[in-house]
Amino acid sequence: MSAIHKVMIVLAMVVAPAWADAKPPLHGVHEIDDAMLWVALAIEISNQCDTIDPRTLKGLSVLYGLKSRAEKLGYTDAEISAYVKSPEEKARMRKRGEAYVRSRGLDPAQPDNLCTLGQAEIARQSSIGRLLRER
Repeated sequence: MSAIHKVMIVLAMVVAPAWADAKPPLHGVHEIDDAMLWVALAIEISNQCDTIDPRTLKGLSVLYGLKSRAEKLGYTDAEISAYVKSPEEKARMRKRGEAYVRSRGLDPAQPDNLCTLGQAEIARQSSIGRLLRER
C-alpha cells in the first residue's frame, strides 16, 4: 500500500465521524421549522385581529417541545438561541408566513385578511388554529 493510500485511509477515519455528526441548520429541520412557522403565524394573527386571542399556554408548550426536540437532535442551547433570535431567521420566517397567507388567497398586509385566515384555521383545527381561539 502506498503512502498516499495510507494517508487517505487515515484521513477518512478522522473525517467520516465528523461528517456523521454534522447537523443541518435548524431551519433545515422541517418538523421544527414548520412548527415555528405555525406559532409565528398564530402570534401574528392574534396581534393583528381583535376578535382572536392566542392560546398562550398551548403556544408555550409547543415552543418548549420544539426546544426539547432540537436538543434531542443534538442542537446546543447556543444553536437554538441563534435560530430563534437571528434577524435573518426572523426575516426568513416572515417571508414564509406571508407566502402561506398568500397561498390561501389572502393579503398578509391586511389585518382583516389575517382575521379571515385565523377563523378558517380555527374551524379546520389546524396546527395554527389550535394555537388560537375566537373571543
